[in-house]
Amino acid sequence: MVGESPLAGRYRDAALFVFLAAIWGGTYPAVTVGLESFPPILYAALRLDLGAALLLLYAGWRTDYWRPRTRRDWAVVAAAGLLTLGGYGVLQNIGQQTVPSAVASVLAGLIPILTIGFAKLWLPDERFGPVELLGVAVGFLGLVVITDPDPSNLLGGNAVGQAILVLAAASFALGGVLTQRIESEMPFAAQTAWAMVVGAALSHLASAASPTESLAQVDVSLAGVAGLVYLGVFVSAVGYLLYFSLLPRLGSVELNLITYVIAGFGTVYSWFLFTEPVTATTLLGFGLVLLGFALLKWERIGAAYRGRRRGVESD
Repeated sequence: MVGESPLAGRYRDAALFVFLAAIWGGTYPAVTVGLESFPPILYAALRLDLGAALLLLYAGWRTDYWRPRTRRDWAVVAAAGLLTLGGYGVLQNIGQQTVPSAVASVLAGLIPILTIGFAKLWLPDERFGPVELLGVAVGFLGLVVITDPDPSNLLGGNAVGQAILVLAAASFALGGVLTQRIESEMPFAAQTAWAMVVGAALSHLASAASPTESLAQVDVSLAGVAGLVYLGVFVSAVGYLLYFSLLPRLGSVELNLITYVIAGFGTVYSWFLFTEPVTATTLLGFGLVLLGFALLKWERIGAAYRGRRRGVESD
């Protein structure tokens, strides 16, 4: 923003990061109620349909640059739509059908780790020292503590489903890195809308090709429609618009750490909606996630502290 100080910009980005995590943390309850009315891949496609329609209307209203014009525009739409939205959503929904939710959350926590690997290949300006890498590892440990997966499920269970979920995490991570690498002039609302169009098309094709899905399985209910509206409007339209707007400012590695914060919000929502307990172990997991973020941002935190101290001493 014009005239905004760097410190104010950092606070704004931090607030949007937490807000995005809070929105995406509601995905699990919305999916839980929605899958009683819709088959999983079709459900993912419909939420992207709704999100794409809303954002296309918004982009057309706000700017003349509402559709891709250049090769870079199409490249960023393809990366975001095929990998971050479509590929991740389809693979995640397929994998979660045979893998316990706690294990699925842990495997989704591989996203920041895989993002670092992809960033090493395609984002040479991103630098990670040992303290930052330790922060990612501590955050992942916090996620494991929060989700508390059964070790027998984590080490055994459905190997195919787990492999699919790892591919889903890799798809999301790679999509974020490539989207950050490709510089496009297209506004974020239009970019996100067209990515959703691509992701929705891929999801509909996957649903049509799935031998376990058919329109006969659709059993519309008020709860199912409410879940779909939440996923389409907030998780997809608002959430991904925030995600892709924060991506160039925070970078894919830092932004994809949102996976760990989402688990915390999801736990709180599950406690509130489904009376699932929040234990001392859960609170320990939250603490580890916060410690991981502190380690990742230790240089900026130290610089801010030194700046404030100098300001106090000068007064």
